[in-house]
Amino acid sequence: MLERLNQAMEHIERHLDQAVEVDELARIAATSEYHLRRMFSALAGMPLSEYVRRRRLTLAGAEVLAGRDTLLEIAVRYGYGSGESFARAFRAMHGIGPGEARRTGAALNSQSRMAFRLTVEGNSSMRYRVVDKADFTVAGLKARVPLVHSGPNQAIMDFVRGIDPQLLERLEKLSDQEPYGVVAVCDDLDPSRAEGTELDYYQGVITSAAAPAGSTELTVPAGTWAVFTTSGPAPEAIQELWRDVFTQWFPSNPYRSRPGPEILRIRMSPDKTEADAELWLPVEPERG
Repeated sequence: MLERLNQAMEHIERHLDQAVEVDELARIAATSEYHLRRMFSALAGMPLSEYVRRRRLTLAGAEVLAGRDTLLEIAVRYGYGSGESFARAFRAMHGIGPGEARRTGAALNSQSRMAFRLTVEGNSSMRYRVVDKADFTVAGLKARVPLVHSGPNQAIMDFVRGIDPQLLERLEKLSDQEPYGVVAVCDDLDPSRAEGTELDYYQGVITSAAAPAGSTELTVPAGTWAVFTTSGPAPEAIQELWRDVFTQWFPSNPYRSRPGPEILRIRMSPDKTEADAELWLPVEPERG
């Protein structure tokens, strides 16, 4: 997978002055557009579209300083329809407009080319299993919240605190299949997985029953799930598990992510500092 991903990165470099189509990158990487976006954001720490934009503006910056072409010629070469749109994007990355940068020879920011390698640390292994699951319902309470990659998610914390404990008890009695008990479910995430983009967050249960009054439900079709477990400090251990699945497990196993909700079952220690967690991710076999 990483070798093919690096071939896609080479394709980006050869076409920075042309349209870079995600479907073509996915074809080169021999995976789906959905999984490519997920893999890239996990490995690179930024959305694929942002990386392409920053690489283009890096090359454009060098050409601005070189002074051989007009600013409009450079803007058009890198996909900007006007000098104004180019100047806005240029300033957003470099902190200075292209005209001023050319006049003053200012120092500019640079986005380095990326290549990916799998690093194996120690002899640790990930605990996982693959489960084929029939269709089911998520019954619970729902909120639209921002995505937070590191540290507590205050919006989720405030939402969970506001849930009626009695309603949560009624919901818990409906749990009749794995993962059992009250779970957190994330759905309808932005494909970029960028920090601050929004998602649907459910606090509820996995059930074959209808959602009770005062709650909502999400119908999930049958499919295959990869199930990962971890234990450690909260929330760091859980956020690291999410990261490790995409940076270590997917590149080493014949599966790719597919659209669908992500389910997290957490059991906290009495002092709320440690957690045992089980992460369910929708997957499908990777096609060679």
